[in-house]
Amino acid sequence: MKLKATLAALCAIASFSAYAQAPIVIKFSHVVATDTPKGQAAERFKQLAEKATNGRVKVELYPNSQLYKDKEELEALQLGAVQMLAPSLAKFGPLGVKEFEAFDLPYIFPTKTALYNVTEGPIGKGLLKKLESKGITGLAYWDNGFKVMSANKPLRTPADFKGLKMRIQSSKVLDAQMRTLGANPQVLAFSEVYQALQTGVVDGTENPPSNMYTQKMHEVQKHVTVSNHGYLGYAVIVNKKFWDGLPADIRTSLETAMRDATTFEKAIAQRDNDLAMDAIKKAGKTEIYNLSAKEQAEWRKALLPVQKDMEGRIGKDLIQAINKEAAK
Repeated sequence: MKLKATLAALCAIASFSAYAQAPIVIKFSHVVATDTPKGQAAERFKQLAEKATNGRVKVELYPNSQLYKDKEELEALQLGAVQMLAPSLAKFGPLGVKEFEAFDLPYIFPTKTALYNVTEGPIGKGLLKKLESKGITGLAYWDNGFKVMSANKPLRTPADFKGLKMRIQSSKVLDAQMRTLGANPQVLAFSEVYQALQTGVVDGTENPPSNMYTQKMHEVQKHVTVSNHGYLGYAVIVNKKFWDGLPADIRTSLETAMRDATTFEKAIAQRDNDLAMDAIKKAGKTEIYNLSAKEQAEWRKALLPVQKDMEGRIGKDLIQAINKEAAK
């Protein structure tokens, strides 16, 4: 009996030890391809996090909407079904944090320097703080650069958009942007855009070149205008309860891994967009048009009213603060 009891005790200890040593799993879900800047940065974070924690953390990556589409992923994070996401900043408006829609305002960031003044400064940090009431902790901003417009007809002046069905993310600002141009905005999940363009459900869309190329949208769009009219960025976020429950040393290691992955992501974002635009040119299926300075000024003038229209939604003070920071 003593031997049996001893063996049972040893088995229990071994079982508990194995359980205690089981890695902490972080399911990291996102909607884009693995070879986009976001996809590559997620992979880099996985490598850094697992190395920094000596295997105590395992990061499982689920790209290309494998687990959840745009509309589903934030709810999944809040419920704890996944631990980490990197949604585009437009996603936080429907969640109730409308201030993030400032990032969707057309032509609000004249340069990358202006953008980083906002995201890396008090304004950006303050916006991430607002997510905590939703059960979310914001860790970093990731970059995917400025957007181009595409359609199956040339888009050289604001008047060229009249009557076009243009795909957008779910954002009141992007809705207002397209309506200001005379287009009909259509909200679609990112994973559905290629087919919608292919079948004519929508006529065109807006995207950074890397997203357009990796999703093969250029194969079903005859014209691209390099407008740089809007910015597409992401916030890397985690379930707050999960994050707060991590051992302090693990959390510190993950924060360091995220900082390094963010530096890497920013370094490759512009490069990948430039390479994607070159690849779109070489594919020969899409005519690429660069706006002249005069045409760009015309686009800016046409879209400036969107800032005024959105003051009541986003906050006049916030818009003014971003414009002031961007002007430095």
